[in-house]
Amino acid sequence: CEILSSLPLQMSLYFNVYFFPFWWLITVAILYLKYPDLSDYYKFILVTIIIMVSLTELIRLYLGYVGNLLEKVPELAGFWLLTLLPQLPVILFLLFNEGLKIHSLERAVHIVFAAFLAFQVVAAFFTLRRMVNTLATRFRLTEFHRLEEQRPGPG
Repeated sequence: CEILSSLPLQMSLYFNVYFFPFWWLITVAILYLKYPDLSDYYKFILVTIIIMVSLTELIRLYLGYVGNLLEKVPELAGFWLLTLLPQLPVILFLLFNEGLKIHSLERAVHIVFAAFLAFQVVAAFFTLRRMVNTLATRFRLTEFHRLEEQRPGPG
């Protein structure tokens, strides 16, 4: 029985679990410092982003752990989609939008977080592809053996 989970993906998830609270504290502290200098719509956008990323990240990391360690395709696919769609674009927005008056420490933690997300998108894609192919092969073999057992013998 071949192990389908990905060690590089699991290591990335492990380090991401410890990095996320650090990222959150730095981001909230810098938001507190620059909040009076921001325009009203950037204030609303940043607070909304912090809340959305926080909730999504908790769900995303849980799905990544369960999907990778227990070799569950739906959970790993959910992890991949949550990484690719809301998380990565939002972090890239925080990283490259100059209207947010980005500080150097903030830029540094966003770069590390974006690197985690980019690596996890690629690693999860290849892990998902390998899992789906292997599980599909197992299913076909099981169906083939079931049909062989049901087939009437000669004579």
